[in-house]
Amino acid sequence: MSTYMANPKDIENNRDWYVVDMDGKTLGRAATEIAKILRGKHKPMYTPNMDTGDYVIVVNAEKVHLTGNKLKQKMYHKHSQYPGGLKSIPYGELLEKQPEKVIELAVKGMLPKNKLGRKMFKKLKVYAGEQHPHQAQEPKKLEL
Repeated sequence: MSTYMANPKDIENNRDWYVVDMDGKTLGRAATEIAKILRGKHKPMYTPNMDTGDYVIVVNAEKVHLTGNKLKQKMYHKHSQYPGGLKSIPYGELLEKQPEKVIELAVKGMLPKNKLGRKMFKKLKVYAGEQHPHQAQEPKKLEL
């Protein structure tokens, strides 16, 4: 018995494209499944130190659902690294202004915090509406 380690040529030939419709889906539950697909954990050829994941297209980002009072109470913080540079915005307001950003932040937090994680994150394509420019890749519809 030996442990299988994926080769870069094997990985490039096995990349798929998936479309996820976020209409009525809960943000955190969908983000975990998206992160799993981006990492490649759903494949038998998964190797932790290689990017074995697939591409994910997320549509209808503006129709994502948050449970409880998170729309008002959950805050997104960013800091300019200058004194007094902390800016906070409620998730409900961020969802109105930039619905793509809400999903990107949720998924990015579930990926590794290194070069490999940044490479995986580039395979995520998020769109606020129903349309996306990736029909040529013939994506498969993914039910979460």
